Amino acid sequence: MTDASLVPTARLKGRRIVVTGGARGIGASIASRFAAEGADVAILDLLEGPGAATAARIGASFFRVDLSDEADTRTVLTEAIDSLGGIDVLVNNAGILRFAPLLEITTEDWDTMFRINTRAMLVTTQVAAKRMIAQRQGGQADASTAPGKIVNMASMGGKTGGAGQAHYAASKAAVIALTRVTALELGPEAITANCICPGYVLTEMGAATRTEADVAEWSSYSPLGRLAQPEDVAGVATFLASSDADYLTGQAINVTGGMIMH
Repeated sequence: MTDASLVPTARLKGRRIVVTGGARGIGASIASRFAAEGADVAILDLLEGPGAATAARIGASFFRVDLSDEADTRTVLTEAIDSLGGIDVLVNNAGILRFAPLLEITTEDWDTMFRINTRAMLVTTQVAAKRMIAQRQGGQADASTAPGKIVNMASMGGKTGGAGQAHYAASKAAVIALTRVTALELGPEAITANCICPGYVLTEMGAATRTEADVAEWSSYSPLGRLAQPEDVAGVATFLASSDADYLTGQAINVTGGMIMH
């Protein structure tokens, strides 16, 4: 699917949305779909060249951020929200994927994975949720009809694990837990929180290590006989960001082509 094939329905018209890790892959597809649906989008990413190019292509704004740095994350996200005039949806998509045998993972490996995949989500959620709450208290939104929305990117690995993925799988399991607690605590503030658990997605992040044989083998795990494209995940993110998902919260939604069914 290309940008040109999207059929805009304006289901996100006027929504102010921040997407982390939106320079390429799943994040870029999500940002592109949101923009096509009428949202005002800000992309946050460490990759300045690809991020700026994606933002220019879809009519979004771009902010360079190091999500491993708490202070930088808080500062840049605040700047992005201010540029949008507020925030209605936060998509915590940014993350890293690295492999290592369990007995060879160092504590530095572990901490790096959690710092980017999980801790950054805590920081961005705090910043964005506080602004969402302030907006409602200031009369900028009707809490009964326009909940704030937080969409976190977890992984099938966070539910099933996988050899060589102890630190990655654990970080994504933590994302699922964080999402559920976020839903519990922020529900009374009219903020929903859900996460997406993709399976194998054909993105740039995994291109360097996968082979045609890998793709064929992994595809066989799905009843649909194929792997996901980034657009498959973007469609679910669009649903979660829209008013169609106003009564959905605390869920970890599989986008795995049936590779797991729970």
